[in-house]
Amino acid sequence: MKRDAIREFFRRLAEANPEPKTELEYRTPFELLVAVVLSAQATDKSVNLATRGLFAAAPTPEAMLSLGEEGVAVHIRTIGLFRTKAKNVVGLSRLLLERHGGEVPRDRVALEALPGVGRKTANVVLNTVFGEPVMAVDTHIFRLSNRSGLAPGKDVLAVEQALMRRVPRDYLRHAHHWLILHGRYVCTARRPRCGDCRVRDLCDFRDKTV
Repeated sequence: MKRDAIREFFRRLAEANPEPKTELEYRTPFELLVAVVLSAQATDKSVNLATRGLFAAAPTPEAMLSLGEEGVAVHIRTIGLFRTKAKNVVGLSRLLLERHGGEVPRDRVALEALPGVGRKTANVVLNTVFGEPVMAVDTHIFRLSNRSGLAPGKDVLAVEQALMRRVPRDYLRHAHHWLILHGRYVCTARRPRCGDCRVRDLCDFRDKTV
């Protein structure tokens, strides 16, 4: 996809949704961090159902640590890998208290040092909480970037780096959310809804659906 097409691609997505938001429910940076950790290999909908009760019981790192792994597990048992995730949530709560005064750090290295937090999770927090122009590449963005020709890459890091080079700077702040939502609801995995796609004519995908 050429530079002019990429700019038009994001102009249209921005026109349709000027202020895109994550579909994860949260009230504080800590709650978002926990929700994103829980969302690995799970849908946002299933995470939201679980965290409503979890965050009511433990809205802070202190409360989460007091709740303990078994207490967290009770709330998130409907999510895949819930025992490992419960351990990570309690562990990251402990480190937030020990190293960061209970606050979510605005630093990639510090975030990735927390249990259960990888590059993608760190990027989501940096972008959504702190407004950093970074790109969190999930399966939706990886698929869409390769399929459309927007930013092809052999793995998520390659796609992230390509997007950081190719997305116009004035659209980079919200690009992560525009692409996730477009991949989740329009450029779907099994049968993309090309007939409903507002950027269909800009896309390089050869097997477009009606």
